[in-house]
Amino acid sequence: MLDAFLVRAALAGVGVALAAAPLGCFVVWRRMAYFGDATAHAAILGVALALALSWSVFLGALLVALAMAATVSGLGHRGLAMDTLLGVLAHSALAVGLVAASFLSGVRVDLMAYLFGEILAVGWADLAVIWGGVALVLVLFLWRWPALLMATLNGDLARAAGVDPRREQMVLTLALAVVVAVAIKVVGVLLIGALLVIPAATARPFSRTPEGMALLAAGVGVFSALAGLAAAFRFDTPTGPTMVCVAAACFALSAVAGGIRRGAAGARG
Repeated sequence: MLDAFLVRAALAGVGVALAAAPLGCFVVWRRMAYFGDATAHAAILGVALALALSWSVFLGALLVALAMAATVSGLGHRGLAMDTLLGVLAHSALAVGLVAASFLSGVRVDLMAYLFGEILAVGWADLAVIWGGVALVLVLFLWRWPALLMATLNGDLARAAGVDPRREQMVLTLALAVVVAVAIKVVGVLLIGALLVIPAATARPFSRTPEGMALLAAGVGVFSALAGLAAAFRFDTPTGPTMVCVAAACFALSAVAGGIRRGAAGARG
């Protein structure tokens, strides 16, 4: 029994890390960290909606995350300051979700599990949903990778090549909503943004190509998930936050190593 729940937890962590890696790279390249946070925070409202209507939590979180991402994308083109807009929507959605959850009568809601994750409680059905979402995100990126890169690097060049940047933005929006929905059980809505940004930021100084950065970010994410799970089991700490702590330690080591390498290159020059 012990081995079974650890295997399920490890598979869940690895799956979310693999899905978050390519998306995290685009989040870093496009400076969309606040966008990811707003979408993730809104998912708690989806959880409350799903529990109230007896839906799947995955479905509720996915629908609300999609709605939030579409709202941000639409309002962002109306001249509103994006950082202010994201700050208002992110915290408002989180607050509304928490208040809505408090009104649920006859339903036991473990808010800590949704805020910070409960990976050790992942069942085989949860694992099937997680890996189904992971497969969807990976297929989406394999299909749209060249167009997404072109739209990210230069919107005018993309349009000249027949690529619609708005369409590629919607692809990223869909991928972000799916990752948020499948990651709730693993790291919770408050830490999903960290799982997106930190592995990609760790990989960036050591990558020469976008594909290399995505692969290295996936490696950092998988290592953080497995090492965080092992450390949490060993020291009896919260699993989701421990995974993020391992990722943060990797980023710190990456920053130090990158600084040393740049200093050595400057000395040779």
